[in-house]
Order: sequence, then C-alpha cells, then structure tokens
Amino acid sequence: MLKRNFTCLFLLALAAYLSACSILPGNHLNTSRLNDPGPQGPQPTYDVKTIDAQLVTEQAKFAAAMAPPPLPPEQYTESDYRYQVQPSDILGVTVWNHPELTTQNGTTLSTGGNTTQTLASTLQQPYTTALPGQADPFGQTVTPDGTIFFPFVGRIRAAGKTTSQIRDELAVGLNPYIKNPQVDVRVLAFRSQRVEVTGDVKTPGPLAISDVPLRLVDAISRSGGTNPDADLQRVRLTRNKKFYVLNADAMLDRGDSSQNILLQPGDVINVPDRTDSRIFVMGEVKTPVTLNMLKGRFTIADALTGAGGILDTDANPRQIFVMRGMRDNPNSPEIFRLDMTQPDSVMLSSQFQLKPLDVVYVGTAVGATFNRMIQQILPTLQSVFFIKELTN
Repeated sequence: MLKRNFTCLFLLALAAYLSACSILPGNHLNTSRLNDPGPQGPQPTYDVKTIDAQLVTEQAKFAAAMAPPPLPPEQYTESDYRYQVQPSDILGVTVWNHPELTTQNGTTLSTGGNTTQTLASTLQQPYTTALPGQADPFGQTVTPDGTIFFPFVGRIRAAGKTTSQIRDELAVGLNPYIKNPQVDVRVLAFRSQRVEVTGDVKTPGPLAISDVPLRLVDAISRSGGTNPDADLQRVRLTRNKKFYVLNADAMLDRGDSSQNILLQPGDVINVPDRTDSRIFVMGEVKTPVTLNMLKGRFTIADALTGAGGILDTDANPRQIFVMRGMRDNPNSPEIFRLDMTQPDSVMLSSQFQLKPLDVVYVGTAVGATFNRMIQQILPTLQSVFFIKELTN
C-alpha cells in the first residue's frame, strides 16, 4: 500500500515537472494565443567558403584594388583661396588721417556670428563659433542686397568681392574729396558663411567660414575634438544635396591629406559613432561580446581574443564561422569557415580581415551537446532515484 502511494506521488511530481511553467512559479510566456506557423516552404542553403591562404591573398588584393570612395570636387585650392564678402558680414573701414571716416572701435572684431573678441584672440582662433548674447562690432554691415553705404562714395556693391576689391573701389570713390586716400578694409564679423559640425564631437554647432581656409580636420578640432566613441573613418559630408564619406583618420594616422578637404559654405559635417563598425562574437566563447573595429582593421584573432578565447571543453575549433552581409544582402550572405586545428589556420586567423557588422560564431562540439542533454535530465534521474530509495 505504501509503495503504491509513493508511486502515485511520483507520477504526480512527474506530471508537474512536465507541465513546467504552467504550475511552477517564475517568468514564463503563455503561447496559447500566439499563432506561430513556423518556417514556410523550403529553407535556403548557403555556400561556405573555407578560409585558407589563397582566400586571404585574394581578399587582400581585392581590398587594395578597390577604388576609394569619391571625394567632393574642389572649388578652389588653398593657395588661391580668397574670402568673398557676403550679406550680413560686418566690415571695418580705415581712412588714414581721417578719423571721421574711420570705423569706430576698429581694434575689436568678430569671427563668427555674434562673437566679439580682440585681434590677438582672433589670430589664435580664426574659426570661433558664434556666442549668443554678445554685441556685434560697430561697422559697415552688408545689407541683404549685397551693398554698403560709405560717406562721399555712396552705396557700393560689396557682396561677392574681396576686401582688396572693396578697398580699391572706396579709394577711387574718395579720390575727388581726399588727395591720395589711404584706405584699408577688413572683415570685423564673419557672419554670412558657415559650416555645421554635428555628431559625436564635444561641441557641435556652426563654424564661421573666415579669411583663413577651413579644412575638415580643422573643423573637427575647432568643435572641441571627438568623443571616445567617434568613428573618424566614416565622417559624413553633405554638400549641395550630395553625400560623401571621408576618412579623417587617414589624415591623422597616415598623413593622407586628400581626405582633409577644404570646406565650403553650407557644408554639413557629421561625425558618427561606432555603431556601424561593430563586430559580434557569439557561440562557444568565454564572453560573447560586441567589439568595435580599431582604425578600420580587425581580424578573427582580434575578435576571439576580445571574447576571452573559445571554451576549452565545449567549442568545436573546426567551426569558426564568419557571417557577413546580412544587412546589405539578406538573401545571399557570405559565410566563411576557419579550421583552427591546423597550424597554418591559426596564423591565418590573424590575417583574415573582418568587415563592419560581421558575426563571428564558434560552433559547439558534439560531446558538449551530449553533456548538456545529460545535465538537463540529471535532476529528473536523481529525483527518480531518491523516490525509489524511499519506497524500498
């Protein structure tokens, strides 16, 4: 009788175990209201390429032969750059020995928006951003129609001209009234032409185009530099409704001045973070992790080392997979496999270059799968053993 009762209790316990989360406490999802039809139709298959010395060599040649992304066309070179005055700029005019015609406070000027500063500070910071709340310097403001008014000369056109051209025109206009007039013209406030710097920089915002040429790296530096997660290899430039990708790190790291382009009024620079430069390491590794590429270079060895290495007892070293291209080609991704049981393959792991958003997956050993199955059923077997002992 007692044995029959224990048998009944065992069957009840087994039923409760099999019903799992429907009875036992803990988080679970009731799937009775979900209509999950499962995979429909035949599932696609993918070709796997073995990573060997020939494949690594071919990829290196292909990467070297690929044409770099197009650069925006240059409007001018630094040697022939001349700042042209535009509406909203503020000019200062000096007529020597004629203080009544000279702009007041001529020693104070501004290089961006409403920023007013001394001549010395301007020479140190020629691209200063606008600071709201500060007064503009007193001077000749170029009107929206591109003209300025000057005593005795009248209204002249200033927009589209350099300060030298405006100076010569004022000297000619003053000549009937002043013998050999000595005239000087300079820009007190560069307010008309700007570029926008956005993204992962410390001080995003507008930068004024001044009489000193402004290049890409200069603009990033004047914005306080980048944050730690900034990706300088994929700086985005929008110019005339066209999109370009520039590698500012090529200038800083290798001295490639071709990427350090001259900026033009209206340019928008965006410094992205490293979201699109991630590498995912999954499977039988000690620490599944997301890693950022270092200056555009990352190998399988870098990825596995960053994940703490593969698991000694559970990983299958013959199944180191690299899955690539799911974002751009979801129906035809590239899959590569590395067999790290071979000496040359271990060395190739430090040569095979990964690309952004690659997934490195380490397969599971057959013995590990069996061991995990045993670990799942072992508590049940132990319960059966203890119940059997109690019924004896």
